[in-house]
Amino acid sequence: MSTFVLVHGAWHGGWCWDRVAPHLRAAGHAVHTPTLTGLSERAHLLSPMVGLETHIEDVVRVLDTLGLTGVTLVGHSYAGQVITGVADRRPNAVAKRVYLDAFVGEDGEAARELLPERVEHHWADSAAERGFGWLVPVRPLKALGVTDPADLEWLTPKLTPHPWKTYTDRLHLTGAVAQVPAAFIECVSWMRVFQGQADRARERGWPVYDLDTGHEAMVTAPKALAELLLELAAA
Repeated sequence: MSTFVLVHGAWHGGWCWDRVAPHLRAAGHAVHTPTLTGLSERAHLLSPMVGLETHIEDVVRVLDTLGLTGVTLVGHSYAGQVITGVADRRPNAVAKRVYLDAFVGEDGEAARELLPERVEHHWADSAAERGFGWLVPVRPLKALGVTDPADLEWLTPKLTPHPWKTYTDRLHLTGAVAQVPAAFIECVSWMRVFQGQADRARERGWPVYDLDTGHEAMVTAPKALAELLLELAAA
């Protein structure tokens, strides 16, 4: 049996894995889906001080408090930065890192620097113009590849603005993260913002898998995603 810790990206909460987690549990695995500070049902804790280190600590506390080991740690989108930091701090607890259309950051890098230039400008402008300088407003879901009305109805009311500080904070790594094997899943049926990160993963010699869906794979292709996660955990 494996233990999965699934970490959501910007604007979401742990609930976004609700269509994936049952498949993993049905296969006999434990699944944890924490919500990061300041997001979704924890939006009441949002402040300009919430940054990348806050979110890394959120997940480290889950591992420590529950005494988790042999963890398959999955990070979607922004949470690539988070799981890199977590694995660096707890390499003995994490058996594998899985980057789902996510940032593959190195020591000293900020998430905003890893975005394609056109996207980075859009996010920075959105935070400055509509987010009081410290929040990233929710992006239109159709831009992320979500088009089914039922999916839009399920997602939209739950999404909340995301703290921009998490994108400007730099990763601080000791190098211990290199002890933890990693894999990358790229969602290829949208504008492919993370194609450069998939290329970076290949350069590092990680296995890279294509998933024929949009960025919100846990919503639009949950069964296919779960099957791939099970395969990666067993490898």
